[in-house]
Order: sequence, then C-alpha cells, then structure tokens
Amino acid sequence: MDFHYFLEFLFNPPAIVWEGMLVTIYISVIAQFAGVVFGLIIALARGSKSGLLRFISGFYVWFWRGTPLLVQLLLVYTGVAAAGFYSYPEIVLGPISISGPMQAALIALACNEGAYMSEIFRSAIGTVGSGQMDAARALGLRPFLAFRLIVLPQAMRVVIPPLGNEFTLMIKGTSLLSIIGVREFFGTLQDINSATFKTFELFLFAAIWYLILTSILGLFQNWLEQRMSRHELADRIRPAARTR
Repeated sequence: MDFHYFLEFLFNPPAIVWEGMLVTIYISVIAQFAGVVFGLIIALARGSKSGLLRFISGFYVWFWRGTPLLVQLLLVYTGVAAAGFYSYPEIVLGPISISGPMQAALIALACNEGAYMSEIFRSAIGTVGSGQMDAARALGLRPFLAFRLIVLPQAMRVVIPPLGNEFTLMIKGTSLLSIIGVREFFGTLQDINSATFKTFELFLFAAIWYLILTSILGLFQNWLEQRMSRHELADRIRPAARTR
C-alpha cells in the first residue's frame, strides 16, 4: 500500500477522474429516468386486457430480469450492430456528442432498469384499492385522468423506497460499461491503473467515491420519503396536540 500515492490521489485527483465521474452521474440519471418511464409503461401493459400486450410485456420482463447486465451490454452493443439493425453512429446535438458505446450503454441500462421498475410499479399500483378507481369513474373521470390524479400519486409513495435502491444499483452498475469502451469513473481508473500499476490504491479510491455517491443518494431518498409522508406525520401530531 503506497499511502503517499493514495492520499495524494484522494485529495488531488487528476481532471480526467472528475470527467469520468461526471459521465457516471449523467449516464445513471438518464438511464434511471428512462427506466422509470419504461417500467410504468410495461406495468400498465401487463395489467391490460389485451392478451398480446400481456405476453409481450411478460416476455420483456422475463428476458431483461433473467440475464446478466454484462451480457445485455454486449448483446446490445455488438449483437445489434452485427445483425445490421443499428450501427451506432456518433450523434451530435449541438455541443453534446453521444458516441456509439454511450448509446448502447444508455439503451441497455434503461431496458434493464425498466424490467425491474415494471414489477415495482405493478406491486405499488396493486396496493391502491380498486374502489378508488370505481369511485373516480362514478364521478365522471376518464380512466386516464383517474389513474393520473388518484392512483399514480398514491402508488408513487410506495415506489420511492425501492426506486432509491434501484438508483443505487444503477450507479454501481455503470462500472461495467468499460467492457464496451465507455470511459466512466471506474473505466478511467482502470486506464490509470494500466499505466501506474497502483491497483489497490486506485480501487480503494473508487470504493470511497462510490460510497460517497450512494450515501448522498440515500440522504436525498430519506428526505423525499419524509416529504411525501408529511401528511401522515401531521395526522399523528394532531391528536397529541388536541390531548395536550
């Protein structure tokens, strides 16, 4: 253990490390957001009256939950291009450039996350009593409005805790992206390790920063849970206040 190198790297890392950290963060945020959207759509499809939609959504969940993320990354990046469906050309949107490996990473992570989020949404929607939807329909609300205004807000309170856990797994899962050439945080450290051979020091540095990121996310998750359940706290306080 080279303590001098480790401490110097810990408190004064090169700029390329921060660039890799930024890549990790924005890949995680974009893929998680897309995964939540996919998950909600798949959950609704699994609960639809159409047998075809139920079959397609069930197959989707079965495949993406049943295969390793590393295999999915390789299939999306190499398999799709080899089959001729999409060659991953570089996409330039003004000052933003999205490389082929980055596109494959976002697609694979979002599709993988969508399978897990669909089960979370399906379970959360099931906790809302069907009578509330019936009451909304009786008041004249259309099914979409009743779901958006009554069912979904209540389901989101159940979704928040597992959503935070999934986002934590997403941040850690980005460490696999170096296998397809995405230089995120861990991939950048692997490149530095190839030049310096300071394996233990660099990977200990990586572990510390992954802990920092997931800890910050955990604090935000706790704040959000308390924020969404503040009315329950108020209901518990009012009887005590009346008693006093």
